Amino acid sequence: PWINSASGTGPHFYPCEESKPLLGEMSEGNNNNSSKPGAGPARRPLHHCSAGSGMRYKLLHEGDIQVCVVKHPRTFLSKILTSKFLRRWEPHHLTLTDGSLTSATPTGYMETSLSYSSIEDLQLLAWDNAPKYCVQLSFPGGTVLLQAANSYLRDQWFHSLQWKKKIYKYRKVLNNPSRWDVVLKEIRALVDMALSSPLQDESIHQAPLHIISTLLAENSNLSSQDHENIIVAIAPLLENNHPPPDLCEFFCKHCRERPRSMVVIEVFTPVVQRILKHNMDFGKCPRLRLFTQEYILALNELNAGMEVVKKFVHSMHGPTGQCPHPRVLPNLVAVCLAAIYSCYEEFINSRDNSPSLKEIRNGCQQQNDRKPPMPLRLLRPEPPTPPPATILEILVELERNNNTANAKRKAAPAGGDSEPNLIDCLLVSPAVNTLSIQLPAQADRVLGCFALILKMLSDYDDWRPALASLLQPIPFPKEELKYVIQRFAEDPRQEVHSCLLSVRSGKDGWFQLYSPGGVACDDDGELFASMVHILMGSCYKTKKFLLSLAENKLGPCMLLALRGNQTMVEILCLMLEYNIIENKDTQLQIISTLESTQVGLRMYEQLCDRQRELKELQRKGGPTRLTLPSKSTDADLARLLSSGSFGNLENLSLAFTNVTSACAEQLIKLPSLKQLNLWSTQFGDAGLRLLSEHLACLQVLNLCETPVTDAGLLALSSMKSLCSLNMNSTKLTADTYEDLKAKLPNLKDVDVRYTEAW
Repeated sequence: PWINSASGTGPHFYPCEESKPLLGEMSEGNNNNSSKPGAGPARRPLHHCSAGSGMRYKLLHEGDIQVCVVKHPRTFLSKILTSKFLRRWEPHHLTLTDGSLTSATPTGYMETSLSYSSIEDLQLLAWDNAPKYCVQLSFPGGTVLLQAANSYLRDQWFHSLQWKKKIYKYRKVLNNPSRWDVVLKEIRALVDMALSSPLQDESIHQAPLHIISTLLAENSNLSSQDHENIIVAIAPLLENNHPPPDLCEFFCKHCRERPRSMVVIEVFTPVVQRILKHNMDFGKCPRLRLFTQEYILALNELNAGMEVVKKFVHSMHGPTGQCPHPRVLPNLVAVCLAAIYSCYEEFINSRDNSPSLKEIRNGCQQQNDRKPPMPLRLLRPEPPTPPPATILEILVELERNNNTANAKRKAAPAGGDSEPNLIDCLLVSPAVNTLSIQLPAQADRVLGCFALILKMLSDYDDWRPALASLLQPIPFPKEELKYVIQRFAEDPRQEVHSCLLSVRSGKDGWFQLYSPGGVACDDDGELFASMVHILMGSCYKTKKFLLSLAENKLGPCMLLALRGNQTMVEILCLMLEYNIIENKDTQLQIISTLESTQVGLRMYEQLCDRQRELKELQRKGGPTRLTLPSKSTDADLARLLSSGSFGNLENLSLAFTNVTSACAEQLIKLPSLKQLNLWSTQFGDAGLRLLSEHLACLQVLNLCETPVTDAGLLALSSMKSLCSLNMNSTKLTADTYEDLKAKLPNLKDVDVRYTEAW
């Protein structure tokens, strides 16, 4: 076809050679055209055809284009193309299917589909006298010309057709492999073609991966060496793409059968790192999660074992104090919990007369004659006799209360494809009978590996708040989990240790599970006491928290106080000081408990002294208005209030002083206080929470230029008497402001200048 027109007005063809053709085509020389006369002058290369030039195109699947079909003997091609018959064009809406080029209106030139296998050649075509942007498709006995509106669309059609044609051929070649050494070369050529293609589309890399995964699925008898060679060959495609489901299964099999293979470290590591950094939902691609689990277990099989896993977790976090990838932590936690759940799944599914996991999730039973289900509750292992080397003995309680079981199923969301929460299947309410679950040694190894990963995650300060919220709570009998909860309890941040409490009423949190008598308590309440100690900080030293303890955990608190635990002694004293306990007999019992130990007796005597001082402070008399000098401190306020009676004090100004939230302990002792000015102080959220529970009659509050945030301002919604509130220059947001206006009906005078709500 390389014949120059004598007049100089003929067409010029610009072939764009692929860097890696099919092996079948490589044997055919690329110099066939050189023997044709006139080939040199008419052939001009188009540089934009190269993938390295920077021009990128989106893969076309359909589009409108002008079509002309000319049937001709090849020797007269150039004469026919320049004749008047070329003036007839038909508009068509063409679709590029997997196997052919099809028109939405199968008439005229495109009455029948044009199969990719019938296309012998694909070239660009340009006109010298009147530029027309054409693509030439040569088939036996004729030519199809596609005319686009501009050169970019022409090139887009050209590269898309070329890609479809090549993928079609590779799919046919790799569908019936003969020699695996040839197949491996074809796979490498396919990978190179995908990497060098100027098309920029997700399917450009996914299509070769799907072809290869299908090939592997249909040929499961490959040797280990063939497996590794194929994995290495497709590794470049996995740098920016998740492996498809079938390929994930192949990778999982390789991790299980050859965990010490270098492929696991060199090829799978960047793939798993990309999954953890960029995956958004394992529910849509559960095999990615399974592959990640198998990869971690393969790392654990190496000589260094958990040290390698620890280095991998550290690499996912990064060397700095802040992890730059927000998806890594939730993805790692999802992988760990799914692996832990799988250790118990077989046992849960095999319980006699109990519904399947899907039935538990959907809240229904398929058999009418099925006995009531018996949910499980994990207990700690019996310490006297260690478990055998191959069996992990776990004590499990069976709850036979039908009403409780039905309530649990009704509370579960109906439908959905997500797996049931581990706690919903393994933790319900107190037990009556026990049973031994026998887990294989491999399950215990899996349990230990992923429990240790959770332990590693809790050691990163920036991950701990999110980890605490994700583990609310998922109990299983491993010492590593107790370490994680201890880390939560030691963390001073409110968003971390608040996750120790129950998520909702009726669902126990870590705080309840580790209390004396709780399902996870194996240390006589030491961890429970440390939780109470951190929760009794400024953010949770409130009547509500003490009331919850009095209603649900008064017995454990008194037991630990009898054993001399100072935190529990302080708790009991605060219950008496804040009048949490109304029953006189219970009050006397608490007093007897306090007097039973030296530390309790000392703190009770101090309580009695404070009560006498409080009565003197609240005795009627003293000033009605009081203003502290500038730069006064919390100690100055406490010293002033201990000097006499302030039962009549209604207006207190602490503006421009150095008081903090700690002074709230003194302010709540003023029963008649109605106006409080905290302008330009360091009074924060913790103090606001305390004021909101004790100063219900407060009417005017000035928080201008204080460090309070939404977390503390929301607590003011319980102060129904507030009629004037100054939040000028605070971190108030618009949503919190609207919430306060809705919950404070008497609020008339509000200042929100220089805030988000302004």
